[in-house]
Amino acid sequence: MASSASLQRFLPPYPHAAASRCRPPGVRARPVQSSTVSAPSSSTPAADEAVSAERLEPRVEQREGRYWVLKEKYRTGLNPQEKVKLGKEPMSLFMEGGIKELAKMPMEEIEADKLSKEDIDVRLKWLGLFHRRKHQYGRFMMRLKLPNGVTTSEQTRYLASVIETYGKEGCADVTTRQNWQIRGVTLPDVPAILDGLNAVGLTSLQSGMDNVRNPVGNPLAGIDPDEIVDTRSYTNLLSSYITSNFQGNPTITNLPRKWNVCVIGSHDLYEHPHINDLAYMPAVKGGKFGFNLLVGGFISPKRWEEALPLDAWVPGDDIIPVCKAVLEAYRDLGTRGNRQKTRMMWLIDELGMEAFRSEVEKRMPNGVLERAAPDDLIDKKWQRRDYLGVHPQKQEGMSYVGLHVPVGRVQAADMFELARLADEYGSGELRLTVEQNIVIPNVKNEKVEALLAEPLLQKFSPQPSLLLKGLVACTGNQFCGQAIIETKQRALLVTSQVEKLVSVPRAVRMHWTGCPNSCGQVQVADIGFMGCLTKDSAGKIVEAADIFVGGRVGSDSHLAGAYKKSVPCDELAPIVADILVERFGAVRREREEDEE
Repeated sequence: MASSASLQRFLPPYPHAAASRCRPPGVRARPVQSSTVSAPSSSTPAADEAVSAERLEPRVEQREGRYWVLKEKYRTGLNPQEKVKLGKEPMSLFMEGGIKELAKMPMEEIEADKLSKEDIDVRLKWLGLFHRRKHQYGRFMMRLKLPNGVTTSEQTRYLASVIETYGKEGCADVTTRQNWQIRGVTLPDVPAILDGLNAVGLTSLQSGMDNVRNPVGNPLAGIDPDEIVDTRSYTNLLSSYITSNFQGNPTITNLPRKWNVCVIGSHDLYEHPHINDLAYMPAVKGGKFGFNLLVGGFISPKRWEEALPLDAWVPGDDIIPVCKAVLEAYRDLGTRGNRQKTRMMWLIDELGMEAFRSEVEKRMPNGVLERAAPDDLIDKKWQRRDYLGVHPQKQEGMSYVGLHVPVGRVQAADMFELARLADEYGSGELRLTVEQNIVIPNVKNEKVEALLAEPLLQKFSPQPSLLLKGLVACTGNQFCGQAIIETKQRALLVTSQVEKLVSVPRAVRMHWTGCPNSCGQVQVADIGFMGCLTKDSAGKIVEAADIFVGGRVGSDSHLAGAYKKSVPCDELAPIVADILVERFGAVRREREEDEE
């Protein structure tokens, strides 16, 4: 079983808060059609070739007994972000109190100094703060850590109180990693906000740049009658390790690139394991519960790849040692040149899976990493369930209610209301999902009708239309400086236009992302839209999108491929309608009327 005690030996050797208490997970055993995990193919690049000892020399070293930095001999051909890290340790802003001094500086003074300007534009991302220089100069987006997407009414009220102070500049988003992002934050307020987060059991630490992102788990953990395992204690342990219980964990804050992790708890694969750098897949070996491991999944502008089997299994109480070993192998050996080629899969490609596995194994506490269990516990024939609406929990007399949050955007008033509903009808808890929606768990059946009658559920409907319920959109160019097009309102508009042209027999997942970074994860969508610019028929440059089709989630997951490039946004609706008719069984509205 996962335990907080097992975490302590893997945290940095300096004072930290006590690990949060974690409930042991319950494992549901059921006979299923299993998916087979095979050993890496011998055709994996470099699999048949010995990797030189020189290549396996760690490229980083610890300095000052705390921070890990790139060795002098590996400091050529670096990307700009690596040079910023060498110029000043980003974690010092938190661990040495640098944020307090920075917050006192006027923006004019900050802009006049190279290091402080880099602080607000780059290094503050290690504290979860993203300067919106292009569209909200002087204001920041703050990204939290919210393991498993579980949050409380108290935490939600606090976040609402923060964004409320910023008026029209303040709002919040549910992210595609079960997380909150709040907007409008100003630098002088940051130290007080960080203290406020800590007081309600939250942190924004290590949530941006070359760090481990929010650990994702089953949004229905502990309440799902059909779950395999309750993922909450595992994701809590991962988060505690990653940030050293909110104190900062500099052993893993100098990675070559960002790194995603998830723990699978259901046959539905709500957690999207195939696009994570490390995914824990529940599996039994020798009568003991544990996890087979997938590694290397990622999405980037130039390449996207599904995670591959590491041919490794760990007991349930060893999730931290193997996470640490994988991270340290990546930290030590990953290249730091072209940012488009620094995700972990590029390292796996270079070394070969077996050599990469060997590097992970040598970093395990006892130097041993067991081979994978023959099968995992995922039912390959399972039909992915819809969590929106009212559903019975495993606890008798209780239900959970899934609410659709259009493109994930909420205002302060919405958050205050969500907190009230969680208290009045549930247990004071909310669950965030990777589809940017919210679940209210632990609602007594006799209270469901009253909850459904609440005014907020007119906005956050438990029964949205079939095209709306799968709609996901990144921030877009309203706030994000990298986004090429506006996404959230555009996604709602195009969906509305398409709904007037066709009716669909089932939900179709449509994802929007404003740029090739694909924060909106268009490659996992049935239909995806990636922002770009093009010329319209009159020769005018307009907002456009590349269309992707064919992504799947669940046990038969598959990443989408490009369908059509550079379609002006104003011309998308009829093309999407055609795709829905051709590939998803949609019926044109005029045909419906003729049949009537």
